[in-house]
Amino acid sequence: MASLMEMKEILRSADAVCFDVDSTVIREEGIDELAKFCGVGDAVAEMTRRAMGGTVTFKAALTARLGLIRPSYEQVQKLISDNPPQLTPGIRELVSRLHQRGVQVFLVSGGFQSIVEHVALQLNIPTANVFANRLKFYFNGEYAGFDETQPTAESGGKGKVIAHLKEQFHFKKVVMIGDGATDMEACPPGDCFIGFGGNVVRNQVKEKAKWYITHFDELLKELEER
Repeated sequence: MASLMEMKEILRSADAVCFDVDSTVIREEGIDELAKFCGVGDAVAEMTRRAMGGTVTFKAALTARLGLIRPSYEQVQKLISDNPPQLTPGIRELVSRLHQRGVQVFLVSGGFQSIVEHVALQLNIPTANVFANRLKFYFNGEYAGFDETQPTAESGGKGKVIAHLKEQFHFKKVVMIGDGATDMEACPPGDCFIGFGGNVVRNQVKEKAKWYITHFDELLKELEER
């Protein structure tokens, strides 16, 4: 297991950094915001809490929550325009610094492609670097389920995405940054996991992560070292 000093060196020499999105890059949980917007906020928040506790699989929890929300295409678009996701302080500067260093930045999320792509646009991250779940709609815009073939629809999916990126781009060192257990589980194959508690603290992650931060400025400082 890498020491904290070794992990800092991995960050400074990484050729790719993957960020979780909900409660990491943005301040809120996208699915909970969508549920509130569609009038079923409390019921879905309770399901989210149970899912975070690890008692149900990610896919089962996602299926159940979306079955309750049943968002239409119009509702998703209206959520993005009326209540756009709020970027976490410091993320814009951190992503910009990584880009300046020639590091590839990816958004790897159990959230929804349409919302995550909106976030990527604000951070100058190409949409090709977004891995998230895709909602499906009927021709009249009604909810038709989600694409269950996406790796991010499964438990362990973020690790599969990192393995795929390493294979495709021959990255030597990939860092994963996130607030949840699914982010921590992505290392390995990721080379370093940095726990983030700036928006919400998940005790399991705080206790187990060797490197745990509460503000992105901490990583910016590390990158300024060299």
